[in-house]
Amino acid sequence: MSSIDATTQHRPLRWVALDHWPSIVAALAWLAAALVILYVPNATRLWPMTQGLANLCLAIAALSVLLSVLGRWSPAVAASVRRAGPWWVALPLLLTAWELLTAKWAWLPVPFFAPPQALLAVYLEDWPRLAESLLHSALLLGSGVALGAASGFVAGVAIGWSSHIAYWLHPVLRILGPVPSTALLPLCFFLFPSSWSASVFLIALATWFPVTVLTWSGVASVDPAYYDVARTLGAKPRFLIFKVAIPAALPHVFVGLFMGLGASFSTLVVAEMMGVKAGIGWYLQWAQGWAAYANMYAALLIMALACSGLISALFLVRDRLLAWQKGAMQW
Repeated sequence: MSSIDATTQHRPLRWVALDHWPSIVAALAWLAAALVILYVPNATRLWPMTQGLANLCLAIAALSVLLSVLGRWSPAVAASVRRAGPWWVALPLLLTAWELLTAKWAWLPVPFFAPPQALLAVYLEDWPRLAESLLHSALLLGSGVALGAASGFVAGVAIGWSSHIAYWLHPVLRILGPVPSTALLPLCFFLFPSSWSASVFLIALATWFPVTVLTWSGVASVDPAYYDVARTLGAKPRFLIFKVAIPAALPHVFVGLFMGLGASFSTLVVAEMMGVKAGIGWYLQWAQGWAAYANMYAALLIMALACSGLISALFLVRDRLLAWQKGAMQW
């Protein structure tokens, strides 16, 4: 009993010293970032939202302390804190370096490099235009990706299943697929009735090629023994396609969607720089035209987070549909 009591008595010390040190170090790092933002003199001028950025750092420091306390009673919180601890410490260090190089020491010249509080000011002051641009880009991207993924899936299954269809579609795929969709931008804006339809086509084309190639590869790589067993049991061609070929090709399909989604984002930005009045690409061009580099960096950050979020959502769907392959491909 005495040994158990001794172990219990020393448990808080071990918790403070080992288990939750990342939260404590992170709290100190965020506190140091707030002090740098507030008390180190600026090199050029007082930037807007300086106090707001410092308050945000202090709030995150308080959150780190709270997580370290909650982790003492919650194993799930403790595991999350340990896993995210190094990044939770690195972020305030990077923020402090960014602040020093721009606002405090001006080693990175203005206006080409904006301090972090300038981006925060953009999000607070220009959020209606950013939200409208993000919504417009989401609608355009969703339409193009859906069209390209659907047509690419059908084309890939058709090429992989039928040699007659492959005879006609394979040459088109080899000639048109490797061409960057943005290279067809002038032609598409001439052929299509509106910039919206032209942009949808370009995004669909960027998605279509990888989805088609990977779906075709998945269908073609199915073990012929599966078909033989199904035919022995009386399966018809429709059953072989929908119950054997397509399920076996799904891992390749999701790889194609992953590649197509990345390509569609680059095409989206280029397409929105011509002939549209809203969207992330349009916002980037507008910010560059007015030398509003803080707005440009704010839009780039939103675009990066949106792309990462969509790919993460795609992987969640993949892990749910292909539970037997969960963890085989990470994002």
